[in-house]
Order: sequence, then C-alpha cells, then structure tokens
Amino acid sequence: MDTAWIQIFLLTLTECVAPVGKTVCQEQTFELQFVTQSDCEVALQQLITLKDASESVIVDKDKSGCAPSAQQHRVFSSLAGVVESSTDMEGWRDPDVVEEPPSESARQGHEARLDALKTCDESKGVAPCKIGDIIIEETTEGEPVEVWRRD
Repeated sequence: MDTAWIQIFLLTLTECVAPVGKTVCQEQTFELQFVTQSDCEVALQQLITLKDASESVIVDKDKSGCAPSAQQHRVFSSLAGVVESSTDMEGWRDPDVVEEPPSESARQGHEARLDALKTCDESKGVAPCKIGDIIIEETTEGEPVEVWRRD
C-alpha cells in the first residue's frame, strides 16, 4: 500500500434553512466528495431540486457547484490488496458484487401501500404518510413527524 494524490470533485451546497416556526433562516454550507465529475453534477442537480421543493430551504445557486480538487489517499496495486487491508473493517463489500434490484412482489407491495396512504399534506404530517414515492413511517418514540412548510 502506498499513498498518492487522486482527483476528486467537491460538491459545495450553500443553503439558508429556516427552523420550524422561524421567519429568519440560517446559512449553512456543506461539501460532499465524488470520484467523477458527472456523479458530482448529478448529485448537485438532485440536491437543488430536492431543496427547492422544500418550503423552508433556499439554495444559493451562485455559491453551490462542483469543483475539481485533489486529495491524498491510500492506493493499492490490486483489488486483492484492498480486500486484504479491509477484511477487518465492518461493512466491507466486494466492489464486483452487484446488488439485485428489489423483487417484483416487494415493488408491488410498496406501490400498493403508497396507493393506500394519504399524502403528508392531507394527513397534516401524521405518519404514516407519503411524499411522492417515499413512505414516512411513525417514529418508534411516538414523536410526531415534522413536515416543513413555507408560508
């Protein structure tokens, strides 16, 4: 194992988030790292779309974007070297293993449950409810699910 500089792409997202019940938002910035520029740009567009749909988040698109950078990392001469180095790490997955998509019956069960649920708007945030294709479940502590709205 050696160390080397590898190219990465930094996704920077700057947003202003309004806490529940507040009319003033707090600016925050976070960064994510990607190996390829295309992955970074796809993630950026998805995050902007997701955040724009939120009623309490405003994305500063001028301060958000993907930029090339570099980072020093451990490098291995082969996959066997990575496997040998990572066997004691919890959660190790072989990169050649392709996860199978959910079964047809699981997909049909999910769609049937989606059809039976009210949207979180209709249920006023009372779980279980749905937002698009996502099912919002009840918390185990019995606490209400917070669904943010923009006034």
